[in-house]
Amino acid sequence: MCWKHTKKVKMTKAERLKKQQEEAEAARLQAEKEEQERLERERKLEEIQKLEEKAEQNRDLELTELRHLLEDNYSAITKWKVGAAEKAEWERYMLCDGVPDAKDQRAVNTFVTLWKDYSDSDIGEELELCNAAVKLIAALDELVKEGKDPELVPKYCDALMEVQEILHAKHLFIAEKLLKGASDNIDPDTRNMQTVSKHKNVTLCLWANLFKNPSFTGFDFKEAGLSFKLPGELAVSDIAVRILHAHYDHLSILSRLRHPPAKPIVEEIPPPFQEPEETQAVDCTSELPIPSPPPSPISEPSRKSTSPPSSEESMTPTQTEVLSGQSSSLVSCVTPIKDPSWPSLAQLNYLSSAVPELEEPENDPEVVNLVQYTTLGGVFYYDLLQLPPQPIRRKGYTILQMVDGLKVFPYPIKRPNNEESSDDPSETPQIKACSPVGVSIVLPEWVIFMEMPLVARWNAEDASWRKDGITNVSYEEEEGKISFEMESFQIFALMHNTFANFPFRGWELRPLGQNSAMFTVKGALIEISITIKGSQCMLQLAQKRGLPDLVGKWMTAPALQKAMLKAGLNIFVNENTHKYVSVCTKNPLIEQFAYDQMALSASACAFSWSKWNATCGEENLVLLGCEHLKVNLVPEDSWNTYFMGSQRSRQLEITEKSEAFSTDHAAGSEFHSTLIHVLQDSMSPDGIDLVRKSHHCFIDTVQTLLSSTRPLVFS
Repeated sequence: MCWKHTKKVKMTKAERLKKQQEEAEAARLQAEKEEQERLERERKLEEIQKLEEKAEQNRDLELTELRHLLEDNYSAITKWKVGAAEKAEWERYMLCDGVPDAKDQRAVNTFVTLWKDYSDSDIGEELELCNAAVKLIAALDELVKEGKDPELVPKYCDALMEVQEILHAKHLFIAEKLLKGASDNIDPDTRNMQTVSKHKNVTLCLWANLFKNPSFTGFDFKEAGLSFKLPGELAVSDIAVRILHAHYDHLSILSRLRHPPAKPIVEEIPPPFQEPEETQAVDCTSELPIPSPPPSPISEPSRKSTSPPSSEESMTPTQTEVLSGQSSSLVSCVTPIKDPSWPSLAQLNYLSSAVPELEEPENDPEVVNLVQYTTLGGVFYYDLLQLPPQPIRRKGYTILQMVDGLKVFPYPIKRPNNEESSDDPSETPQIKACSPVGVSIVLPEWVIFMEMPLVARWNAEDASWRKDGITNVSYEEEEGKISFEMESFQIFALMHNTFANFPFRGWELRPLGQNSAMFTVKGALIEISITIKGSQCMLQLAQKRGLPDLVGKWMTAPALQKAMLKAGLNIFVNENTHKYVSVCTKNPLIEQFAYDQMALSASACAFSWSKWNATCGEENLVLLGCEHLKVNLVPEDSWNTYFMGSQRSRQLEITEKSEAFSTDHAAGSEFHSTLIHVLQDSMSPDGIDLVRKSHHCFIDTVQTLLSSTRPLVFS
């Protein structure tokens, strides 16, 4: 092994002196830099101390001003809503549409009794009565959900179930009347009977096999967007096919009664942690008398956030805990024809009364989770019926064999024991390997499926929707058509993921003038815009097809929310959303406090999503905002970054393009106890005047939309 020795070069005296001078100069510069940094820190601390002292001096004044604004708005909107409710009740009374008041049990019982005994009407009258029953069911369902009077809820449930049972029997009775006269309505082309009866809430498609063509494979009800594929072994049978498309879902409620969801565990919020940085701030709001408004609609999500806690703001109970709740929102001639897919009234009552004693069923992957999935576009009743005897006309007489209602034609066909050699008398009949039945559906134009629909069939025995038994599913997205096959004729529905459009990719609240704004939510799959004008809202979508009865129509915020959910456009949060969606967990009191102030300022200030909101901690909020008095879009360089904590609100120095998060305040800005006062520091007199003149209905509508979507948490 060879070792290579390097010869050290000896420094001269001049070189050593030069090196020492360089090291001394570097040390001096480092000391000067550290001194400058120390002085800068002291200057900032002194500046922050002065801003804190000034903010503390103005604290009572700012909180009192905000309290008066919220109180005045709350009182005004409460009075307005009481008047609106009385007016709506009077208009409902004067409507005289044949639908009884759901709260009047005597009127409901009278309606049910008379309707049950009413059998001499024609098809149109029967469908009108069915439409009235659908409205009554909807009203009863609302009363059950509200649950204002616990003693009356069971009575509402009983009435709801009884009306549902009679409604189902009436639909079968209508089909029976049509099928008994099938031979009088033969189509000359197919030599069979087929008819489509479209009504407001139902579409009835009937086909009667009169010609019995062995080569018949199926029929397309084009005007209804429905078609079926008939197995070959049924082509020569005395059968009829009924497809009843109900534009509502009265079956899922039975599943919820049979399989109630587990009660949510309410987590106790731990006591706030006191940070030393802002301990000098004294809470003066405990002396402020605050009225007791209705509880905030925001519920506490499970604490799953990975955001680091911020030490910038003190966690002392502050004005958010007092004022955040100050929300302006208040927010038998006809014998029932039995169908094995529909339980009797006694069974329905049993389901309702037996709920507390039922054990939680084992998790079955084939059972649809009705929390995560929702029926969309109604329910399809797909039945194979025995064709009733047709009238025979001889010498001016009409002979009609009387039968007791419609009967279900069994399919798949059961094979008798003696069909094959078997000596075991206890052997049960087996089911032949029969061909599947097919269905094709053109998706209704009044709903939007953001993803491929989930096809589910109704299992009456277990009162649940199931995914098994559905095969060969084909989805044509461009044509809006889905086709599939089933083992037998069954009730089925198309479902969508309730939370498919979560979490949001962003959001923006932009003013459009006095008492007018646009709220835009960039969902995971579709962008939705809602124009707000006073107490009215209007939905706008980027896509042009679909929803003709919803897009561009003015309605109240609660009505819009119901209509959007029915159409499949869900941007609204419920108590289960955080279980299926990743969230940016925030203190619900501070969050509600922010929505209240954003609503107060919505006539003149724009607000938007900030990426820093996910990194500022659970007890703090960060959002973009600015004054915007024009109707056009907000320029990118106009946005300011605002920080809301439990004690202070301020404008931050960072922007969306900054590399790291910092709570340093913007140069020349001040600290305040409320967001609206931070905004007013940079607002013009015209903007402040617009905010002060905002109508209570507009403020309440904005606040309702913000609280029901919770963009600060679900973006």
